[in-house]
Amino acid sequence: MLQKVKNEWFSNVKGDILSGIVVALALIPEAISFAIIAGVDPMVGLYASFCIAVLISFIGGRPAMISAATGAMALLMVPLVKEHGLQYLLAATILTGIIQLLFGVLKIAKLMKFIPRPVMMGFVNALAILIFMAQVPHFFGISAMTYLFVAVTLLIVYVLPRYFKAVPAPLIAIILLTAVAIWGGLDLGTVGDLGVITQTLPTFLIPDIPMNWETLQIIFPYSLSLAVVGLVESLLTSTIVDDMTQTESDKNKEARGQGMANIVNGFFGGMAGCAMIGQSVINVKSGGRTRLSTFVAGMFLMFLILVLGGLVVQIPMPVLAGIMIMVSVGTFDWSSFSYLKKAPISDSVVMVATVLMVVATDNLAVGVIVGIVLSAIFFAAKISKVAVTKQLKGNQIVYRVKGQLFFVSVEGFIDAFDFNVADQDIVLDFTDAHIWDDSGVGALDKAVLRFRAGSNRVSVKGVNASSEKIIHKLAIYHHQNAQLKSH
Repeated sequence: MLQKVKNEWFSNVKGDILSGIVVALALIPEAISFAIIAGVDPMVGLYASFCIAVLISFIGGRPAMISAATGAMALLMVPLVKEHGLQYLLAATILTGIIQLLFGVLKIAKLMKFIPRPVMMGFVNALAILIFMAQVPHFFGISAMTYLFVAVTLLIVYVLPRYFKAVPAPLIAIILLTAVAIWGGLDLGTVGDLGVITQTLPTFLIPDIPMNWETLQIIFPYSLSLAVVGLVESLLTSTIVDDMTQTESDKNKEARGQGMANIVNGFFGGMAGCAMIGQSVINVKSGGRTRLSTFVAGMFLMFLILVLGGLVVQIPMPVLAGIMIMVSVGTFDWSSFSYLKKAPISDSVVMVATVLMVVATDNLAVGVIVGIVLSAIFFAAKISKVAVTKQLKGNQIVYRVKGQLFFVSVEGFIDAFDFNVADQDIVLDFTDAHIWDDSGVGALDKAVLRFRAGSNRVSVKGVNASSEKIIHKLAIYHHQNAQLKSH
C-alpha cells in the first residue's frame, strides 16, 4: 500500500510540481472563457477547475490526467443557464455527477472497446483543431505586437527544451514574457480582459431551487447529456494519456471519480467538468506523471487566484495562446495523412467524418457517436456478402451457404436460390455459414417454406452449435419437422 502511494504520488516530485504550475497558469483563461460561454460568472469556471482537479487527483483512475471545466460541457449548459439561471446549473452539475457515478458502478468503461481506431484518431485530430480555433480570437487581427508575442512564445516552447529541460518551457515563456509586457507597458490583451477574478475561496452551498418533480424534469435532460459527453471525453482522454505514458489506467474508477468530483463541485458553486485533453497533454509533455501533478494544478490555481490574482490578470493572452497552439500541434496525429492513403476507404471516411462532426458541432460526443455508427454500418456491409453455390449430387440439389446470415445479408441469401423446382431432395449446407439473429432465422424459414411449397423435401445440415440454438428458439420450419443435421 505504501509503495503504491509512493508510485502514484511521489515518484516524480519535481516534474509533477513544475508541470502542475504550468497547467494551473494555462487553466485560468480557459476556465474563465468556458464560464463566459456557459453564461455564468468567471469564478464559476475557476471554482469548478479547482474542485475537480483537486478531487480527481485522489479519486480518479488515471494519474497525471487533468480534469476541470471544459468547452464541450460549457456549450451544453447554455440553454439551461439562459432559461433557468445559475442555481439550476449547479443542481444539474450535482445530478450529472450522480449519473456518472452510476455509470462507473455499472462499469461503463467496457463500452470503450466498441470505439474503433479511426474514431479515436478523428477524436484526437478534432480536439487539436478545436484547441487551435479557440486561440484564434486571442491573437488574430489584433496587433503586430500580439503576433510578435505569439511567435516568441512558440519559439521558446519549441526550441528551449532542446537545450534546457530543468524547468518546463511554457512556464519560462509565461514568466519571462509577462515580465516584459508589464515592465514595457505593452498594449496586449490579458487574462484580466476575459472577466473579473474575485480573490475568495469557494463556499459550500445547496442550490436554491424547488426540490420537486418539475425541477427534475428541467435538469435531467441536461444532466444526462453532460454525463455522457463528460465520460466520453474523459475516457478517450484517459486512453490517449495511457498511450503517451505507456501505462494503464482504471477507466471504471475514472468514471466513478468524475461523478464524485462533479457532485462535490456542484455544492461548491462550480459548473460541470471533465477531463481536458489539451491540459493533460501540457501536463504530460511538461513532465507530469503522477497524481501529484493534478493536485498541484488545482491547488496552485487557487493560490494564483487568492494570492497572485493581481499578477495573474496581467498575463498576456498571446503567450497563453502560443502555448495552446503548440499543444494543438502536438496533439494532432500527423500520421493521419499517410493513414488516409493506406487505410481502407471506409476507415478513412470514418476518421474524416468524426473530425468534421466534432468541429462542426463543438460536441465531442456527437462526433464519436457518428464515427461509431458509420463504423458499424461499414462493418455490417463488409460482412454481409453471403455466397450460395448450387451442386447436383445424385438425386439431391445441394446449396452450400458461405458467410454471415443476419439482417443485412438476408436479401442476397434469398435471391441466390432457384425456387422453381418441384419434387426434389433439397439440402441446405451451412457448414461454412453462421446465423446471427432473428432476421437470419427468418430468411432460412422463408427458403425452406418456399421450397416445400413445390413439394420438395428439405433438409439443413452443417449448422454450428450457436446457430442451431437460435434456430431451435425461433424457426417455424423446425417445429414443422424439417430435417436438421448438425456437425
